[in-house]
Amino acid sequence: MKAIFTALLMATSMVATGAAAQDYQRPGVPALRDRVAAHDRLIKARLDTVVPKIMREVGVDMWVLVSSEYNEDPVVKTMLPATWASARRTMVLIFFDRGPEKGVERLAVSRYPVGDIFPAAWDPEAQPEQWGRVAQLIAERNPKRIAININPTFALANGLSAGEHRQLLTALGPAAAKLESHERMALGYLETRTPEDMDVYNGIMRVAHSLIPEGLSEKVITPGVTTTQDVVWWYKERLADLRQDAWCQPSVTVQRAGAPGITPGRQTLPENPVIMPGDLLHVDFCAGMLGLKTDTQQLAYVLRPGETDAPAGLKAGMAAANKVQDALVASFKTGATGNEVLMAARQKAIAAGTNPIIYTHSIGLHGHGAGPWIGNWEHQNPIPGRGDYRIYADTAWSIELAALAKVPEWSNAEIRFPLEVDGFWNGSSFRWIDGRQTQLHLIPRAAK
Repeated sequence: MKAIFTALLMATSMVATGAAAQDYQRPGVPALRDRVAAHDRLIKARLDTVVPKIMREVGVDMWVLVSSEYNEDPVVKTMLPATWASARRTMVLIFFDRGPEKGVERLAVSRYPVGDIFPAAWDPEAQPEQWGRVAQLIAERNPKRIAININPTFALANGLSAGEHRQLLTALGPAAAKLESHERMALGYLETRTPEDMDVYNGIMRVAHSLIPEGLSEKVITPGVTTTQDVVWWYKERLADLRQDAWCQPSVTVQRAGAPGITPGRQTLPENPVIMPGDLLHVDFCAGMLGLKTDTQQLAYVLRPGETDAPAGLKAGMAAANKVQDALVASFKTGATGNEVLMAARQKAIAAGTNPIIYTHSIGLHGHGAGPWIGNWEHQNPIPGRGDYRIYADTAWSIELAALAKVPEWSNAEIRFPLEVDGFWNGSSFRWIDGRQTQLHLIPRAAK
């Protein structure tokens, strides 16, 4: 794992110096074979440590997950070996807690073993009925409580399809009374970051942090010529060059002095505008590697002729967004709900003289990850259900928010300053995974 982290840091150096597309073949960017091995080690570490911890916390001694090819439970999808694009046929994964000394047993009731992660526990030649084998394995272990993934509030904990649920109920008969849904079982597994995850997250995040300013530079942008979609597709090509997981489409948007607004902090501009001197640019950028996702938003200012810095009002707006970040991370508390963190953060941010909009989410195996919602960009009120889930230790977060601030140089127009950066909560303190933006990128960059 240390070797893959070193390679990621080397890759970052290559990205920062504008390496050519072929550079993914060089030692600096991990080869696909090396990534597969590292990815599978991360999966095994989670299965070995996180699954037992969450099962014992919830109080279940068995967890049953069912997936069919191309209709995978989102939890199962994160447990598949890196070389598996999907489940194969119908696949039933069983976790059985044999106690602290013997540990949690892993079984795959499927025609094939799931790599070397889940051994196959079904021989179709000896017993043609797959669901009969599922029932037999469960009866032999005689669990008291069986967790399944059914939850109407959290999609990531709602992976058991109606058809598969009916098959499971039929197979178990009276033993189906032991089935119970636990959002915490699925969400806890997905949201918990292991030490092995965090060993490589810094390098993965650094690649994203190197690509964004490269796109927000004179290397890519010629004011008066380049459109926002030109920059979007430059980012897509660079992600493809580096074989990164572009889990969402990048976006590049413009705010401009004198542009009409329809709601506070929202301007109306033509679709795919040409980038002009004096524009405030915003990039929303999603990438990842080894199954771990990053989600980042940064801001840049396009200098007008004769300017050497952004207007003071824009710099003040950027500083206000940083203050909202400070207020939010200062409000994190293990055991608090997302709604409680939202309300505490808003109180702190407003007291600091800012006008905040907070819409933060967890991140990790999914871009919009398992865990509570901390606000909604549409409104800043508590969110029933999704905001009631609690904050847990060893979780990663995409601190996504904005500050609304009036810019004197833009006729005192109220402008939105959105930022997004990823961090880690260890249960008692918060840290940025790879720092955060505190100054506007300038286009063109100052000569050195």
